[in-house]
Amino acid sequence: MKNSINALMFLSAIFITAGCANLSAEKKHSEHGKIPNIIYIEADDLGWFDLGFQGNQFYDTPNIDELASQGMVFTNAYSAATNCAPSRASLMTGQYTPRHGIYTVGRSDRGKSEDRKLIPVKNTLSIAKDNLTIAHALKTAGYKTCTIGKWHISNDPLENGFDINIAGGHGANVFQKGYHSPYNYPNCVQEAEGEYLTDRLTNEAIDFITANKDSSFFLYLAYYTVHLPLEAKPETEAKYARKMRTHRQENAAYAAMIESLDENIGRLLKHIENTGIVKNTLLVFTSDNGALWKISKQWPLRSGKGSYFEGGIRVPLIIRWPDKIEPGTSSDVPVCNIDFFPTFLSVAGASPPKDKLLDGIDLMPLLTQEESVPDRALYWHFPVYLAEYRKGIFNIESENRDSLFRTRPGSAIRYSGWKLHENFEDGALELYQLENDIGERNNLLKKHPEKAKMLHNMLKAWRKKVDAKTPMEINPEYRKTAGIN
Repeated sequence: MKNSINALMFLSAIFITAGCANLSAEKKHSEHGKIPNIIYIEADDLGWFDLGFQGNQFYDTPNIDELASQGMVFTNAYSAATNCAPSRASLMTGQYTPRHGIYTVGRSDRGKSEDRKLIPVKNTLSIAKDNLTIAHALKTAGYKTCTIGKWHISNDPLENGFDINIAGGHGANVFQKGYHSPYNYPNCVQEAEGEYLTDRLTNEAIDFITANKDSSFFLYLAYYTVHLPLEAKPETEAKYARKMRTHRQENAAYAAMIESLDENIGRLLKHIENTGIVKNTLLVFTSDNGALWKISKQWPLRSGKGSYFEGGIRVPLIIRWPDKIEPGTSSDVPVCNIDFFPTFLSVAGASPPKDKLLDGIDLMPLLTQEESVPDRALYWHFPVYLAEYRKGIFNIESENRDSLFRTRPGSAIRYSGWKLHENFEDGALELYQLENDIGERNNLLKKHPEKAKMLHNMLKAWRKKVDAKTPMEINPEYRKTAGIN
C-alpha cells in the first residue's frame, strides 16, 4: 500500500448547504476517545432486488441480510446517475452531475450518429482537482483515508484526498484485467495464483483496518463485482447452475458473483467486530446504480442500468452504527448518494471545504430518528446518449423507450411521491405516481396536467440553478427511424 505524499490542507468554513450540522470535534471525541470511523462499501451494478432482505430468494446473501437487520434499510435510496462514473463523481463531490460535468462513461455521443437527433453535451471524464472530495474533508478532519477497488473518476485518487489507493484508477471495468489473478490494477499484485479479485480487495480492507484500528479512518471499499465480465468461482457457479431458475434471475455466474460478494462482506464484518471498533464505526453498504436488465430483472422496477426509470437508479442501501442507529429499522424517505458528503461531515464533526457547494443533506437526524428531514425533490440530468447493448435489434422486452438507446437526452425529478421524465429530443413528458405505480407503467400526464406542469417548472428552475447544459442543436446526420421516437 502506498501513502500519498501530498497533504492537501484547507480551512474549515461555514456549511453552505442546508442540513449539514456543524458538530464539534470535541463532542465526537468524548465517547470513544476518537472520532468515528467511516466505512463505505459499494458494489458495482448490484440491483435493488438482488439481495435476500429485499425479497430475492435466488441469490444467497445471508451476511448482507444480517447486516440489514443490524441497521437501517432505505427502501427509496437512489444514485445520482444511472451508470458508474457519474454516480461515483456525485458521491465523492456531494454534487449533482451538472456541477462536475461527468454524465456518462467515455463519449457522450454513443450510438450511431444517424439515430441521434441532438448534438449531446460534451462529457467530462475526471472530477476537477479543485473540486474537493469527501476524502479531502475527512483527511483535514483527522482521518486516514483509503480507497480500495474501483475509482473511475480521475487518473489517481491520491490527487483527490486519499492517502492510500489500492486497485483504483481511471479504468471503467475489469475487461482485459479480470477477476482472477494475475491482476493489472494499481498497487495490487496477486498473493496467490488464481486468486479471486473480490477476495483480494477484502484482504486489503482487513489489512488496512488492522493497521489503523487505533486511529480514525475513512475506508472507501468499492468492489468491481458484479460488473461485467461475469467471472465467478467455478464451484459457486456450479451450485447456481443446479438451482431452479426463473426468467427474472437466471444467470448462474452472476448469482455466484453476488454470493462471493456476500461472503466477503461477512469476512469484513467479522473482522470489524473482532477488532473491537464496531461501535465506533458508521458503515454503509450500497450500489453505484441499478443492475443490467438483461442479466437481472428488477421487477417491479422498470428497466435497469443506463435508464432513468427506477430500475436504473434505485439501489439497495443499509446504514449501520451501533448505539446510534436502531437495529432492524427502515425508512421510506427518498435519499441519494449526494447525501453522504454532508452526512459524513456531520459524523466527523467537520465543516466542508471552503466555498464548497453541496447538493445533499445530512441524514443523521433521520438515522437517529431524532427528527424528520425536509420533503425535497431529487433531480437527474442526462444531456447525452447511451446506446443499448443490442445495437439495432428491436427488443420489445427491453423496457426502455426504444431498442437503440438505454437513455436519450433528458431530465427527471422525483418529488412527494411523483416522478416526471422530460425527453429533450421531442419535449415529451411522462408522469408517474410511484406510490401506486413503482414500475412506471401508467403515464398520468393527461390525467394530472397541473401536477406535471408544477414538476416541470421545478425541474426547469433546478436546471437553471445548477447551470445544467441542455442539448438543443439538431444533429445534421440524424435520420429518424420508423417507429422509434
